[in-house]
Amino acid sequence: MAKQKTKKGDYEKDISAYNMAMKAFHKGEYQKAAGMLKAFLEKDVSEKELVDRAQIYLSICQDRQKAIPAPLKTFNDYYQYSVYKINNGEYEEALELLSKALEIKPKEGEIFYLMADAYCMMGEADNCLEYLKKAFQIDKFFKILAQNEGDFESLWEDKRFILITRVK
Repeated sequence: MAKQKTKKGDYEKDISAYNMAMKAFHKGEYQKAAGMLKAFLEKDVSEKELVDRAQIYLSICQDRQKAIPAPLKTFNDYYQYSVYKINNGEYEEALELLSKALEIKPKEGEIFYLMADAYCMMGEADNCLEYLKKAFQIDKFFKILAQNEGDFESLWEDKRFILITRVK
């Protein structure tokens, strides 16, 4: 009876570990998912079907990590790829791309706005607010966007955010 309980507990742990790896995979966190899947496969998992699935997803993760983007040349290339990086939670990389886009077009409010978004998602409120101000100086329309952007929700109650997004 004790062996049966142990097997059931092991199975539940295996399922839990596999599900955590799948959450990372579905978020596009392929490096993290690959590490979790490798750790999962190193365990003595008795469910062959689960092992097979994990091997397939590990292969997909490895392929997606190798993907090399086309060379970025234009403002639009950097802008679009930075949006992709933000959506995948790769904020530092997005900020690097946005800085390069800013070199091409130094007075684009949308770049400052996206930089603010990335900083906000990283929990860096001061940098976020600094870049929001720059975006607002170029185009006051970004104030309305910021007030309704879910990514800035953590700042909606911040007095500084309320003050700078106020539409006059």
